[in-house]
Amino acid sequence: MDHMQRRGFITLAGVAVLWPLAARAQRPFRIGLLNTGASTFFIAPFIGKLKELGYLEGKNVVIERKFAEGNAERLREFAADLVREHVDVIVTIGTPAGFAAKQATSTIPIVLGAISDPVGVGLVASLARPGGNATGNSLMAPELSAKRLEILRTLAPGISRFAILWDSSNPGMAERVRETEIAADQSHVLLHTVGPRNLEELEAAFTELLDQRPEALLVTTEAFTRQHLARILDFANRNKIPAMFEDSSYVEAGGLMSYGPNYEEVFRTAAVFVAKILKGAKPADLPIEQPTKFQLVINLKAAKALAIEIPPTLLTMADRVIE
Repeated sequence: MDHMQRRGFITLAGVAVLWPLAARAQRPFRIGLLNTGASTFFIAPFIGKLKELGYLEGKNVVIERKFAEGNAERLREFAADLVREHVDVIVTIGTPAGFAAKQATSTIPIVLGAISDPVGVGLVASLARPGGNATGNSLMAPELSAKRLEILRTLAPGISRFAILWDSSNPGMAERVRETEIAADQSHVLLHTVGPRNLEELEAAFTELLDQRPEALLVTTEAFTRQHLARILDFANRNKIPAMFEDSSYVEAGGLMSYGPNYEEVFRTAAVFVAKILKGAKPADLPIEQPTKFQLVINLKAAKALAIEIPPTLLTMADRVIE
């Protein structure tokens, strides 16, 4: 009898020891999505890839979505909320969201979902060894800026006056603009920069551009330009200025063309980072990834509205043509 009781006790003790781990295994992982802007285009590829990797929303993961809609104050509050909720990992979209997460926590793992230049803005130590609690994607590819200018010049070889429109309150974009300036110098073309930070400044920037009369416009991808895309497209189309974007979703919305990373691929990569971290990897040990595939997307309807003939060489280069 004594022997039986002892065996019973050991079994119970075994259960007691295992119980917290079993409970942990059943509790869904919590992922915080912290978005600088309001767009949702990244959610489908991100969640789709997580699912492929065995993480299903509502089953073994819960996703807390926080959209700051370009409001810096709200971004800080949301980051603090996610830390208070003890999420297992925070995924950030846009440089300001990356900063907000990094300021809110030095312990919760952070995956930089889409960020221009994490090393340049000081969010990670280096691409190979991020150090700290953040890793993810870098969209920094200096050759992209030169390539965008080159594509615009293929469109109309006589183009020599360019302008770039960006949100100068976004530190992630400063390096992008600097690279474009270097590329313009090397190509011996003029580049005028306008960096509006709000709607009033955007209207003033349009007036300034009308004075400058650029022959082509470059527009950076960020929460601000996405928020005001309809106005930017209207300005470019009304004034017959061909515009080059970095992200194909801007072209789907009516922009002329884009050249840049495949953003769906970028967010699938973010999901791979999340899965590795949920399995126990430390962000400090996961090298930052840079996109390797770039897409040229051209919108022929927009070209027609601008009265532009797209050269056959560009059409054959395009990965996607919107008719």
